[in-house]
Amino acid sequence: MRGTTNSNYSMGHHKITILLIDDQIEIAEALQQALSSEDDIEFHYCQDPSKAIRLAAEINATVILQDLAMPEIDGLMMVRYFRANKACAKIPIIVLSASTKTPFKSEAFMLGANDYLVKLPDTIELIARIRYHSLAYINQLERDEAYRALKESQAQLAEANSNLQKLSSIDGLTGIANRRIFDETLKKEWNRAIRGENPISLIMIDIDCFKLYNDHYGHQGGDRCLKKVADGLYSAIHRESDLLARYGGEEFSVVLPDTDISGAIRVAEEMHQAIKALRIAHVKSIVGDIVSISIGVSAQVPQSDTEPEILVAAADQALYKAKEDGRDRVQSDLVRPDSI
Repeated sequence: MRGTTNSNYSMGHHKITILLIDDQIEIAEALQQALSSEDDIEFHYCQDPSKAIRLAAEINATVILQDLAMPEIDGLMMVRYFRANKACAKIPIIVLSASTKTPFKSEAFMLGANDYLVKLPDTIELIARIRYHSLAYINQLERDEAYRALKESQAQLAEANSNLQKLSSIDGLTGIANRRIFDETLKKEWNRAIRGENPISLIMIDIDCFKLYNDHYGHQGGDRCLKKVADGLYSAIHRESDLLARYGGEEFSVVLPDTDISGAIRVAEEMHQAIKALRIAHVKSIVGDIVSISIGVSAQVPQSDTEPEILVAAADQALYKAKEDGRDRVQSDLVRPDSI
């Protein structure tokens, strides 16, 4: 027993759909006749209560009309079953009963029924109750769907923003942090070191004779070399708080929070050995026959009136000294009163 739909009362992809559960076929025929002029209401009938919950979910019922007196199962128990089933828990239930006794009504409402009609109800009242409960339910469904769609959209946007943030933070060639993240991290850790009166160290690294490498092996070979060096340097990073970044060209930098000069030198020496261990051929190097790096190290306990540029300048100066002394070595910044 079905009717047709009318867009005046269907909302989104939902429509008013009735499921009548009653053991008396005469009641079903009478209700179908009462609703026959309502083209927007779809009518379904179930005589077997054991199949009602599955059918209600299948047809996406927007209201359930249910008899209280059925031979196989108590109607009030049926209300309990509907409310305990996740798929049907929120579908409005209009109880139909021949009884007008208050205790029946009270228990029906207590168990989760939404309305109570004495059968057979007046047609106008029946249609009005069906429309009221169905449209309220449809409104709730569409609010829930809109909320889920909004949450999903927000999650997708957050993921896209996170991916964009990651992409904007990573050097596209080597896969490590880029210069922007280096600058931001150094500034943040510098200020944190000021507040905690803790040391902060910086390592500056340069691939020796890299122009000669590029000229001989080509830019693709140079790119492969940069990737291998970045991986080798990263292998010497053992704390999440430490940051390895591509500073620019063939230069790399490492920010080491809460690290004094001796600790920074240990990290630098490990990096120096890690690159040697790669044994990347470099036949044009003036240092040796494999790729090597020069490293400058500096450390400070920053003061409130200082900027991180002094740490960068000191590490740069140490790097320059390493190159001047023959490359392929670690050089630390000269110790000053404000250095450690």
